[in-house]
Amino acid sequence: MNAKPPDGPTVLRAVSSMATAPLLRSLLSDYRHGGGQTVELVSIGGVDALRRVQDGEHFDLVVLASDAIERLFHSNHVLSGSRVELVRSNVAVAVPVGAPHPDIGSEQALRATVLAAARIGYSTGPSGAGLLSLLQRWGIGEQMRERLVQAKPGLPVGSLVAGGQVTLGFQQLSELQRLPGIEVLGELPASCAIETTFSGAICSAARQPAEAGTLLAYLHSPETAPIKRQHGMAPA
Repeated sequence: MNAKPPDGPTVLRAVSSMATAPLLRSLLSDYRHGGGQTVELVSIGGVDALRRVQDGEHFDLVVLASDAIERLFHSNHVLSGSRVELVRSNVAVAVPVGAPHPDIGSEQALRATVLAAARIGYSTGPSGAGLLSLLQRWGIGEQMRERLVQAKPGLPVGSLVAGGQVTLGFQQLSELQRLPGIEVLGELPASCAIETTFSGAICSAARQPAEAGTLLAYLHSPETAPIKRQHGMAPA
């Protein structure tokens, strides 16, 4: 990667949800060390990130779940033609450290594990929406409603698991791995997998759109694939 810092402002502003924050920090560090610009990354809950871009706050680049980027495109808050799919991320399941490891090896086993759980943690993001849809598909949405605990925006579901507020937690693998106090059982079985694609786009409020495009091309480049896999995601 041979990016050259441009003339003019030296810092790009980017905003993302928490799901891609650790990955982006790693990639942006490599980008800077390779000669690219310094990037100020604001990582917050996806709902808040979407709102801040819609409010017209200055960001050069936004990375969110693809459906959120689509909403920004239709409201003219990102530049037409700038959207690039970056990574695919699957939802995984976690339990507190030292707790028994229930079976999630098949869809039937996972359903039984969910039904047996005292409290289940889920997020305000796409992984949470996917879990609620799955419970409805299984016909147990109402049955489980009183046992569901939603993490506040920007708060990892794993913190609820580690703190004992829930016995089972569902969130993107990238947000669960390496968190203290929890053990990741694995991703959901293929027949009921919840996968989210995260995309990047240049914001309409960008002050450095060309430079943001250079950064976006790097984030999409094949050389970033190993780091994406290390963070529990797959190149899109």
